Amino acid sequence: MNYVDLDSYNRKWIFTHASMPVAETDLALIKPFTQARASQIWREHVSSQSSDADHFGVGDWAFDDKIWSEPQDWQLAWDGDEPELPEAILNFIDWEDNTTVFFCYEKYNVIETKWSVFKRNWKNFLFFDDGPILLGRKKTQAIWFSSDGQFKLANRP
Repeated sequence: MNYVDLDSYNRKWIFTHASMPVAETDLALIKPFTQARASQIWREHVSSQSSDADHFGVGDWAFDDKIWSEPQDWQLAWDGDEPELPEAILNFIDWEDNTTVFFCYEKYNVIETKWSVFKRNWKNFLFFDDGPILLGRKKTQAIWFSSDGQFKLANRP
């Protein structure tokens, strides 16, 4: 079994919070991985040596400052009334809506969903903004969100 039932997920409330409830059809496509599978995804796609974004080091592709764009603001869009992701993200990502994405909070906490679901519910995912990275399966683009309300874009190696 690769997934934890969403009802058992320790951060389920971010998707069922009364102020920003997620549609049932989208909830069905938000799939937290088990710790073992999350760790495997993290090792394969993010880092084989660091457990979270605060500890990236030499040898981690995300540690290379040269691949990342200048930081841009996501907090204003998150606080705003409009549901769309910041325009810079939408201009950078050219994924089909059915692209499988991994929202990587840290080594043992990774969620799989579809790009369309993430786009509609990105504010929920960012209730926890302690350095998560969004990756598309078999895609090179990455988005790194930071807790200071900024994000950076990159094409990973």
